[in-house]
Amino acid sequence: MLLEFRVCNFRSFGEESVLSLVASTDSELAETNTALTGIASPPRAVRSAVVYGANASGKSNLLRAMQLMRGVVLESVVLKPDQTFNVQPFRFSEKLKSEPTLFEMTFVLDGVRHQYGFEFTPARIISEWLLVYQKAKPQRWIDRRYDPKTQEESFEFSSHLSGQKRAWQDATRPNALFLSTAVQLNSEQLKPIHSWFTESLIVLMDGGMLPFNYSTDMVRHPGGESAIRSIMTAADIAIAEIRAVPKKSIMQAIKFDLATGASEASREEGEILVPEFTHKAGEVRADFEFQDESQGTQKLFALAGPLLDIIRNGKILVIDELDRSLHPLLVRQIINTFQDHVLNERGAQLFFTTHDTSLLDHQLLRRDQIWLTEKNLDQSSTLVPLTRFSPRKGEALERGYLSGRYGGVPILDQKLVARSGRGKK
Repeated sequence: MLLEFRVCNFRSFGEESVLSLVASTDSELAETNTALTGIASPPRAVRSAVVYGANASGKSNLLRAMQLMRGVVLESVVLKPDQTFNVQPFRFSEKLKSEPTLFEMTFVLDGVRHQYGFEFTPARIISEWLLVYQKAKPQRWIDRRYDPKTQEESFEFSSHLSGQKRAWQDATRPNALFLSTAVQLNSEQLKPIHSWFTESLIVLMDGGMLPFNYSTDMVRHPGGESAIRSIMTAADIAIAEIRAVPKKSIMQAIKFDLATGASEASREEGEILVPEFTHKAGEVRADFEFQDESQGTQKLFALAGPLLDIIRNGKILVIDELDRSLHPLLVRQIINTFQDHVLNERGAQLFFTTHDTSLLDHQLLRRDQIWLTEKNLDQSSTLVPLTRFSPRKGEALERGYLSGRYGGVPILDQKLVARSGRGKK
């Protein structure tokens, strides 16, 4: 369960910004929209959260930060010694351009609060830390520091961290995380923490447009076809049957280089599973291939398999522009699925960006589930919670947001708008 994400000096984020999924003491929708953390403090976290903001205000950069943090945990250990990270600091500050980027996540794993983070430049890891709250006072399992002046690096470990710490330290390259190196060298104690980032944290950019592979494969397993079809049917898509059909195809694989940010595509002929759908209207049945379906149906099918896996296994889904190609009522249904304590008994969480203001409904989202990004005069992004504006209970949040009361909306030059309309009838 994710509690907090902290970012500093990354792309449009200059000064530190903190996203918190810790629930407030407000009792409104507490039984549906929040879940018990299993720890004394904080006792509850929200099951879903959303961020609004004008275009280029930093919404996507917040998610890119989460995606890159996950990528560094996953990939830094396989970088070559001379490879650099494709990390971009805030460019509109001479001071910050030479400072490291900071990422930190606080999460609950196996009933224990963990706080893990690191600072890094394109060339190397500057610092790395892991705090574990098995009791009220945290245990600092990892404390790694690099001094640019002396070019010396120091490691300190808690006695609670067992294993061959010195050997793992010696094997940790400047451009690799100690956490990732130790897990590669069989640290059983750190493996669950590493797995939380690589397996439980799912970050989808570009509107969450996914290949259909995962959902198609699920169709072949017992109960998979009916589970996916139930999602499609609930969206009022009249699908009577879904099949996974093998077909020969030119397959394209894309390999992403964490160090350079470049991607390399390769193509080869092979056999893939392709979904086919049977629609029914009265007594008439008709078969459709995937490409014949609407873009919304395609996205929903591709998303259905991962959604089921995330809900069943209590994972965290972070998705950019959840509403792209999806009907607003379907987006509501997805949110409500995460907020259904019966369906979501393992505490899966959803964090997403959107421009759909109809979701600003106090019957759907609590005030502590809504966040806003603003672009400042120095072009830096600021992340603020809606609660900072102290909206009243039952306040018309959509109207307040569109009127600019909470910020997060584009400011149009009215003179420019007027000039562009001259001569038009």
